[in-house]
Amino acid sequence: MSMDMTTVGDTGLLDTLQHEVAVFARRAEQTRLGGVGQVRNSMDRAAYLLLNRLDKEGPMGVKALAASMGIDSSTVTRQVAPLVDTGLVKRTSHPEDGRAVVLQLSPRGVARLEEVRCSRRQLMAELTHDWAPEEREQFCTLLTRFNHALSARMTVQGTGPVEQSPAS
Repeated sequence: MSMDMTTVGDTGLLDTLQHEVAVFARRAEQTRLGGVGQVRNSMDRAAYLLLNRLDKEGPMGVKALAASMGIDSSTVTRQVAPLVDTGLVKRTSHPEDGRAVVLQLSPRGVARLEEVRCSRRQLMAELTHDWAPEEREQFCTLLTRFNHALSARMTVQGTGPVEQSPAS
């Protein structure tokens, strides 16, 4: 397949696609896709992704967490600090090397993450209420595929992977 995407047929479609992705990114950040009700906008993207990763993969050190998310350790350290301060994440000693620190969700973090997930699920249901189940599934499949393509491109360019979807 040619990487030349400037054919007459593709130009308009690709212009629309890049514009819609830009609009989506702006609106997603504006709302933070935070959900509905009291929980809306109550957790920033970085916190949500960190808590999600710890929930999915279990306790881990800063370096492992950074590697799994495709960001550097200093960024993880900076983003985790307020989560520790608010009691959503706890630092514990590594079971095999007491000198190493392991990050894990606290019971409060587990509960808060589920509260935010529930609110976000409700928002997704609201936004797609008039979609057929097959349309929701297709959108999810295509968005996941798009995110994987972005991740692969970031890896090839040497800037590391981007956060993957929970299904990956």
